[in-house]
Amino acid sequence: MGLARCDVLSARGAEWPSVALSGSAEQENMRTPSHLTARTAEMRRRIALEAARLISEHGIRDFHLAKRKAAERLHVHDEAQLPRNREIEDALREHQRLFQLDEQPQHLRRLRRAALEAMRFLARFEPRLVGAVLEGTADRHSAVCLHLYCETPEQVMLFLADHGVAYAERSRRLRLRRDLVTEVPVLTLARHEVAFDLTLLPRDAIRQAPLDRIDERPMRRGTLATVAALLDEA
Repeated sequence: MGLARCDVLSARGAEWPSVALSGSAEQENMRTPSHLTARTAEMRRRIALEAARLISEHGIRDFHLAKRKAAERLHVHDEAQLPRNREIEDALREHQRLFQLDEQPQHLRRLRRAALEAMRFLARFEPRLVGAVLEGTADRHSAVCLHLYCETPEQVMLFLADHGVAYAERSRRLRLRRDLVTEVPVLTLARHEVAFDLTLLPRDAIRQAPLDRIDERPMRRGTLATVAALLDEA
C-alpha cells in the first residue's frame, strides 16, 4: 500500500469535459530522537536520503517500501536504524531542492492547475486535495489525489460515466481513527496526461480527515479555494 502520496498511474487522457457546476514553507530540519547514538542517527539520515532518491528518481510512492529498499542498498538490517516517514519526507524536500530546483516546481504547478480544473468539474462532491500535490513534494511521477464525498460511490461513477470519463476501480485501506481502519473505493483515471486518484468517502466523513500514514495525524486537505490560492502565490 502506498502512503498518502497516492499511487502512480500511466498519465494519458483527454481534458475534462465541460459540466455545469452547482453550489458548492520552508523545509523542517530533519529530526531524530535524542536517545539515538550519533552513529545510528547518521545511518538513519543516510537511509532517509537514499529513500528520497528512490522516490524522486524511480517513482516509488510507498515510503515503507522506499526505506526498505534504501536499507538493503546500504546493507542495513537493524530495524532501529530505519528512519521515520517524516524523516523521509524531509529528505525528499532536501533532495528536490538540491537536484530538481527548476524542474520540480514546474511539475508541481502543472499538477496543481490540473487539480483545480478537476475540483471544479467534481465540485458537487466537495473535493479535497491531499498528498504530494498539496504538500508541495509532487514531481513527474505524482498523481493528483482527491477525496470526494458522496452518498454512495455509484453517484460518482455515474457522474463520470455520464460525461464520458473512463476510470478503473480499486480499493484502499484508510485509518479514519486510531482504532478504525476501513476499506474505501478508489477510482483511477487520466485526463490531459495527468494521473488522478479519487478516493470516495461517505458524505459525513468530510467532518474529520483520515489519519496521515506519515505522522498519524489528521491528513491535511485543501479546498478548491486553497488550491487557487496556492497557484496565485506561485
